Amino acid sequence: MIFDVSAREGSARTGAFHTAHGDVLTPAFMPVGTRGTVKTLDGEDLLDLDAQMVLSNTYHLMLRPGSDVVRELGGLHRFMNWRGPILTDSGGYQVFSLDAKVREEGVTFRSTYDGSRVELTPERAVAVQEDLGSDVAVALDVLVGLPANREVVEAAMRRTLRWAERVMHARQREDQAVFGIIQGGTDPSLRAESAVKTAELDFDGYAVGGLSVGESDSERDRAIEVVVGELPEDRVRYTMGLGDTEGMLHAVARGIDLFDCVLPTRLARHGKVLTPVGDYSIRRAEHARSHAPLDPSCGCSTCASYSRGYLRHLFLTNEPTGLRLLTLHNLTYTLRLMGSIRLAILEGRFQAFMASTLDRRVSGDSGESLA
Repeated sequence: MIFDVSAREGSARTGAFHTAHGDVLTPAFMPVGTRGTVKTLDGEDLLDLDAQMVLSNTYHLMLRPGSDVVRELGGLHRFMNWRGPILTDSGGYQVFSLDAKVREEGVTFRSTYDGSRVELTPERAVAVQEDLGSDVAVALDVLVGLPANREVVEAAMRRTLRWAERVMHARQREDQAVFGIIQGGTDPSLRAESAVKTAELDFDGYAVGGLSVGESDSERDRAIEVVVGELPEDRVRYTMGLGDTEGMLHAVARGIDLFDCVLPTRLARHGKVLTPVGDYSIRRAEHARSHAPLDPSCGCSTCASYSRGYLRHLFLTNEPTGLRLLTLHNLTYTLRLMGSIRLAILEGRFQAFMASTLDRRVSGDSGESLA
């Protein structure tokens, strides 16, 4: 996997990285298809949305249906009928949320499906992702919720480094890139050390992990800034679990290339609408008789065809169609934002674009639609 930086403006950069299933223009956002599907959508929907890459979850797929089943059915691309690139995360976040027992060998936890005892080691995480056949596999890490004392954060960071070495020895597939994960909480010195030592292992790309777990926005931005300063310029930089407009803009400004988050799709399933002038709930009574689209500046298939009044009705009557239609809109908004960021960097106006976008989100001024 190669990352080509084609333009820069300050720390912001745009380029592409190349995979067996196509090039990914960056900065890019990956819709989350945890169990091999982006909830309520299919592969054709994602193509229509111009999604470049999707994320699937190692933990869930190794348990249901099993990575061996996916392999026998032709690998994850054929299994989910998605022709573009796929990144599989390591499952570390899900293990963290299950209160797993962490040892030097790996982690032990109970399956959320049947309660059975499951062991996951750095080596098994690699083997599972190789079975799945994703374009990018991510190393298993130790995640710590924040705030936490320095001793706990440092121990997790150092164990993640030891596991990263094991991952690099375990990889077998030459056609699958592997990303290392940077840990260290909000401590700048730990973050810097983690970045330097992980980069020494020569991964194909680097994920900034351990964020969106309780830190403030300023702490998150500082952690990203420290990490990016220590990573090689020709490799992908990926912040895990970040997907809000403000957070992604600040991360791009610091040199991040790739994002994933359940936020756009999860909010859609709860009736939350993303727009350039702020977000709102379609469930509110003021929309009951509205002929207006979700966002007059959008033009997605949902906005082109359905009124707020109709969509509110779908949500209040628990019709699954409503979930799908809002998901299409929210992903259109998020993916279009990424496209606008790329264009702004190429044209040398990213800082101005960022400032105007953030201002519109606060002021509610519709201004011009996203390019």
